[in-house]
Amino acid sequence: MEQISKPGIQEKLTRAAKASKSSSRLSSVANSIRLLKAFTDDEYELGVSSLAKRLGLAKSTVHRLASTLIKDDMLEQDKETGKYRLGLALFELGARVRRKMNVFNEAQLVLKDLAEKTEETAHLTVLDHASVLFLYKFESRQAIRMKSVLGARVPAHCSADGKAMLAYLSNDTIESMAVDGLAAMTPKTMTDVAQLIADLAQVRARGYALDDEETEIGLRAIAAPIRDHNGEVVAAISIAGPIQRMTKKVVLSHAPKVVAAAEAISARLGYSPRHAMRLQRFA
Repeated sequence: MEQISKPGIQEKLTRAAKASKSSSRLSSVANSIRLLKAFTDDEYELGVSSLAKRLGLAKSTVHRLASTLIKDDMLEQDKETGKYRLGLALFELGARVRRKMNVFNEAQLVLKDLAEKTEETAHLTVLDHASVLFLYKFESRQAIRMKSVLGARVPAHCSADGKAMLAYLSNDTIESMAVDGLAAMTPKTMTDVAQLIADLAQVRARGYALDDEETEIGLRAIAAPIRDHNGEVVAAISIAGPIQRMTKKVVLSHAPKVVAAAEAISARLGYSPRHAMRLQRFA
């Protein structure tokens, strides 16, 4: 019986070793991703001690992961301080993603034109879960203007861009996104889901969304949705500026320009209101 059981035990040990090795590889990949995401705009350089504390890993583990990422140019290390920063390989990957994004390609000239016509900062954004991601911008030449960072995020429920895209989701989807509550960015932020849903109905009715100091005191913004060839809302275009310039009267005068810019990009993506009506008729 001993001779029969030995191969079975050995086979189990081999399988366990393989499973452990596979789990270790997956863990290393997950930790490498966490390490890369640890860097922020404010903390673009981090030392091994800071990374280890932030990730809850041993310094030796962080050093090993960082060494591997450096070899592939995902990370760079300052020779004097020893601190790490994100590498150029990530920029190259990001550039490839952006080149593949039709919305990004088609929006650039329209965005520039909108910024010049309104003399305010113009943005191209997409919805990512419950936040808005800034993809592209043309900054205003005004001395006092909105400062934004590409790749940054703001909550969708209080930004003009976010509301321009949320307006075309179902109420059930909005409610599920707000299950943990709606964060108040300013005293003017809508934190009641029913109030937000009512505001989104107005966005659909007029074709554009407003941010009246809801994300930041002293800032107003107007946004309109961008649609693809299927009529799906895939992005938003907006302008934003200080309330001293963006008075309510000025906002109303700029709104048609923002809507026209969104429609121009949508048309370049193959969207036609007539085509959309035909699709609805047969739906």
